[in-house]
Amino acid sequence: MTSHRVKVQEKDYGKRIDILAVAETGITRSQIQRLIKKGFLLVDSRTVRQNYRVKAGDVIVLTAEDEKWEHLIAEAIPIEILYMDEHLVVVNKPSGMVVYPAAGHSSGTLMNALFHHCKKLEAPGGPLRPGIVHRLDKDTSGVMVVALDSAAYYNLAEQFKQRTINRRYVALIYGNPKENSGQISLAIGRSESDRKKMSTRVRRGKEALTIWKVIERFRQASLIEAKLRTGRTHQIRVHFASIGHPVLGDRTYGKKIEMETRERGKLAFPRQMLHAESLGFIHPVTGEYLEFHSLMPDDMEESIKQLRG
Repeated sequence: MTSHRVKVQEKDYGKRIDILAVAETGITRSQIQRLIKKGFLLVDSRTVRQNYRVKAGDVIVLTAEDEKWEHLIAEAIPIEILYMDEHLVVVNKPSGMVVYPAAGHSSGTLMNALFHHCKKLEAPGGPLRPGIVHRLDKDTSGVMVVALDSAAYYNLAEQFKQRTINRRYVALIYGNPKENSGQISLAIGRSESDRKKMSTRVRRGKEALTIWKVIERFRQASLIEAKLRTGRTHQIRVHFASIGHPVLGDRTYGKKIEMETRERGKLAFPRQMLHAESLGFIHPVTGEYLEFHSLMPDDMEESIKQLRG
């Protein structure tokens, strides 16, 4: 069993208990709601309904069942480990790899790989999501940090919550922005027409801020740097699509874009051209600032080479 204890702060007054529990624990909302129905979530030692609105000073205790975690299979999947100690591991996630098991992806995930490579991996963060304080989409490559114990998990989760983590991405986007740099400040929420997508055209979106600059311009595309000040689902992909410059290869928020090149004719993109180039944070135990970098993957390098041609 994994236990979470949270004291509600004034800023969270009036939030639904299930939504707050998701933010504080990293467990999915559907799992939280099941645990509430089973009586595993208590507020001031009493059971509540999932639509309960919290008050400042409420003490929430959630006990999550870990039976699914016990069945997470260790798989000897090669994974590039950039750094590891007894508290955390930093990896270079390849594109095409899902972070944690879910419907349709019960094996071959980053968690399956880390369960093999990191013998100390505990289960903070909930069943099937041990140590996960952030994630990268399946087709996004780059640097990720995973906590190996509860202390590191809650400390890193708080750093993400306080927006003190430094995250730098590089991406190939369609077209050429008018400016050389700027910021996109558009709230993001679940699309009202397609629940599998996120959108900036929502009534109740969450604040989202992306700071960007152009690194290199091509005839029909641009290589950009993007820094996140918030961490909303699909944030970079949604933000750039919303201003008419979708990430190349993004089948969800863009369109199938093929470009003419001198050497090879039409150039298509096998996946979204988005890479988490660096990640910086304070070590949860030593207090030292750490920053890790990942070289641009071969498929993006090849695309840039062709765009230059």
